[in-house]
Amino acid sequence: MIGAETRVRKFPGINDLAEAQRGTLLLWMPFALALGIGLYFALRFEPGVVIYGTLVVLIPAGIYGARFVPFSAAVVLLGLSIVATGFVNAGFSAHRKSAPVLKYRYYGPIEGRIIAVDRSASDKPRITLDRVRLAKVSASRTPRKIRISLHYPKQFMTLEPGRIVMLTANLSPPSGPVEPGGFDFQRFAWFRALGAIGYSRTPVLEAAAPDQAGFAMGLVRLRMRLATAIRAKIDGQGGAFAAAILLGDRSAIAPEMLARLRASNLAHLLAISGLHMGLLTGFVFAVIRYGLALVPFLALRLPVKKIAAMGAFVVAVTYLFLSGGNVATQRAFVMVAVMLLAILLERRALTLRAVALAAVIVLLVRPESLIEAGFQMSFAATTALVAVFAFLRDRGVFIGGGGPVKGALRWLFALVMSSGVAGLATAPISAFHFNQIAQYGLAANLLSVPAMGAVVMPSAVVAILLTPLGLDGLAWAMMGVGIDWILFVAGKIAALNGAVVYIVKPATLVLALIASGALMLVLLRGPVRLVAIAPVLLGFWLWSGTERPKLLLSANGRLMGVVKDGARVLNRARGSGFVASNWLENDGKGATQEMATLGLAKGKTRLESVSIGGLEAAYIWQKDVDPQEVAALCSSYDLVILPQSKLMQDGCEILNKTSLKATGSIAIDVDKAGFVLTGARQMTGARLWSR
Repeated sequence: MIGAETRVRKFPGINDLAEAQRGTLLLWMPFALALGIGLYFALRFEPGVVIYGTLVVLIPAGIYGARFVPFSAAVVLLGLSIVATGFVNAGFSAHRKSAPVLKYRYYGPIEGRIIAVDRSASDKPRITLDRVRLAKVSASRTPRKIRISLHYPKQFMTLEPGRIVMLTANLSPPSGPVEPGGFDFQRFAWFRALGAIGYSRTPVLEAAAPDQAGFAMGLVRLRMRLATAIRAKIDGQGGAFAAAILLGDRSAIAPEMLARLRASNLAHLLAISGLHMGLLTGFVFAVIRYGLALVPFLALRLPVKKIAAMGAFVVAVTYLFLSGGNVATQRAFVMVAVMLLAILLERRALTLRAVALAAVIVLLVRPESLIEAGFQMSFAATTALVAVFAFLRDRGVFIGGGGPVKGALRWLFALVMSSGVAGLATAPISAFHFNQIAQYGLAANLLSVPAMGAVVMPSAVVAILLTPLGLDGLAWAMMGVGIDWILFVAGKIAALNGAVVYIVKPATLVLALIASGALMLVLLRGPVRLVAIAPVLLGFWLWSGTERPKLLLSANGRLMGVVKDGARVLNRARGSGFVASNWLENDGKGATQEMATLGLAKGKTRLESVSIGGLEAAYIWQKDVDPQEVAALCSSYDLVILPQSKLMQDGCEILNKTSLKATGSIAIDVDKAGFVLTGARQMTGARLWSR
């Protein structure tokens, strides 16, 4: 209408968008740190002094310069400084963890001190040794730690930390990815100072008197003794489960039980994570607080809530040390400690700021945690839970009153919401790392987590308190009942048809896009938040289009897997089991190595021929390959694979022992120009752990 006031809508500029985020800048610190750490691990070369020196200068310059520019520019400068801090800190951690790595295969006598006892994936006893001595290997070249699986059928001594042992074993350097872009065990071992792994088929003998001195070794021995005592109190796999959740000792967990827990999405209950630490400290906090509140004289004169927080903190510290203080437990302790500190400072404990502060501490202390499934899943679940419940709380969903019926309904709603939100937040991470999704995981968690919180952990606390009085039997029995229920649920859920859906392994970029978008969706304020949906959708779109390599070849060339009729077929039914299982899991098919070789003719043939996209490849495992035979193969095949030979032929594409040593495992596809070969070392690059 002419003459009426015209309203012009003003779109927000960069300054307006920055101002809208002003109250959330602390929450972006772990995001910026993670970006810098991720950039460090994504490189295919090791940064040098020039790069580190430049960043060290730019970090304080950016922080100082932020004082003299507009707010939006200051945010960018501070963000880049934090990104650079994450990058430099990750590099510093990688150099600080440097330790000798075995350079070749070794077979011979070994002496060392046991520092850890567990079980391998094949359910064999496994020991980790330090103070290692190898025959004819100088001390400067001897790995700081080695890990050996024991295949001898009988042990003549008790395997416990502190014992000085000797044995004969096969050792090899930690292996690289089983396929290009796959899980990098070399990097995993580097950050744990694990310089060699191997196996032994000889008995373990005691070489000298045990060396059990020192605080750390004393804690390890105490853990082992307590785990043995707990397994004596609770029979069967229930005792093994109890030892795992209380002390981090999984050495008695049966592989079939672990498989059922994974298929029902209950394997996270075995890890000493934020759930366990939260349940334990929460129970202790409640007992102390309400116990003191029952005494009016104390309740009116003492800061009961703060006393309860300090008591819970003492329990958390004790739990941290007794459980071995592994990475997952350290992470859980930091999160709980930050929340208890908030209570002492009279702040709200469960906030995104508390989660962000815990993430910053973990990333600064252990930057390599970023690329581990435990860190990703625990912080994804916690962030999602805090954000969703804060949203619901602000809208009055959890306002009290209404009597016991409404209270019970609120509790049930909170239980369903927490399990659903945590499961949804961790599902992409679990699928990325473990190549499967438990379809009935929500139901399994709804049936099991309440038993963990209401029966298992409280019974454990009561049992530990009553043990000195000899009155702990009933409490252990109650804990066993709760655990038996959890294992019963796991077994029933895992047995359902379609309990597990197998997922193809995508590129790392896919998970980075999904995680970044989801985090931005939580942290951003205002309409700009909707932009965060784009990277999430892009990530899932890329995931849906993931194509697996048509042919995979192991680093030693012993195992070959080719895709035929939509499924991977392997050339060996036995041997190279770790490589085979990883390939098949990454394919998202759920097949076993034996199943993947059932279609092959029985017996070994000298020549194996495979067809990929109209091109033919020949594979010969034997050493004694005649040059004339190779020349004949070159005239008939587009690619010749000779894993045990060093023969070459002009004008012929050959993969031999020398080239495999240089490339590591290989993925082979086909394009218009012919075969496309991608080596694992090409993907990894020349890093500290891969040199």
